[in-house]
Amino acid sequence: MNSLTIVMYHYVRELRKSRFPGIRGLELALFKEQLAYLRKHYVIVSAESCVEALRDGTPLPPNAALLTFDDGFVDHYVSVFPILDESGVSACFFPPGQAIVERRILDVHKIHFILAAGTDPTALLDTIFRELDSHRKEYELPANDYYIDAFAVANRFDTKEVALIKRLLQTELPAALRGRLVDVLFERFVAEDQDVFARELYMSVDQLRHLSRRGMTIGAHGWTHRWMDSLTAEEQEREIDQSLDFLTSITGSTENWVMSYPYGGYNGATTKILSSKRCAMAFTTEVNLAELVPDKSLILPRIDTNDLPRDAEASPNGWTSRIVAPAFASALG
Repeated sequence: MNSLTIVMYHYVRELRKSRFPGIRGLELALFKEQLAYLRKHYVIVSAESCVEALRDGTPLPPNAALLTFDDGFVDHYVSVFPILDESGVSACFFPPGQAIVERRILDVHKIHFILAAGTDPTALLDTIFRELDSHRKEYELPANDYYIDAFAVANRFDTKEVALIKRLLQTELPAALRGRLVDVLFERFVAEDQDVFARELYMSVDQLRHLSRRGMTIGAHGWTHRWMDSLTAEEQEREIDQSLDFLTSITGSTENWVMSYPYGGYNGATTKILSSKRCAMAFTTEVNLAELVPDKSLILPRIDTNDLPRDAEASPNGWTSRIVAPAFASALG
């Protein structure tokens, strides 16, 4: 059985020199350190070799790791790609098609930058609740205390205030109100010209084509970046078909194509559709090591960059030890 550590990245940039140092991301210098740590303790493999392992049972090297970069940020091209290219490391990049083609900022990214703009989360919640008060009858919204009691729950990345803001703006409010509210907050706290901001945030089609020509894997990440498990089977199929059309425009082929589920969301309908369209691998946001076996190829877990050291000289942490120790024992016979 082939074991694989799949590492997930989103924002990777020179945060302290950027306009939004508060964005939840990985400082570029720390990415370099983490890459050195990975190359010291793992063998970084390509998506192609993983597909071969699934298809033919071709063994992966011990301590295999695959790097994945979600959301198509221009930082992945400008900052990350030169480092990977110089190191001879292949990786997977998952751009959401609509954001690239139409230069439209995804709501999830608007929310990230609203939170990173320096506004105190409590003050931001006050603004949101005032907006809800003005639309309560129109949308038949419950009282604000309902949302606080139900969704103000801290998690491993967010305080309870930030978790509540994300739930309100991403899922819990009616879609029309969410979109209107996110736009109001983005234009008030971040930028008035969304088109210009989108061009600064995402890669272009030409940049993605260059990544593909240089041996990087470009995969599907939805067309509109919606939770797949929130859509009907018919809506999911349209979303996936649009993603495949986009991939074809980038790489010229969808043979052995791979997908990263937006937000990690999927259900039985999703995997059935992917299987019918010959998807080779699909990645979730479940936090675990992966087993490359055919019946799990469309539900592969990943670990986050935050789960590994950002120091080239760091000792193997818990996740690394789980894969290094068995390989070492096997080598001893």
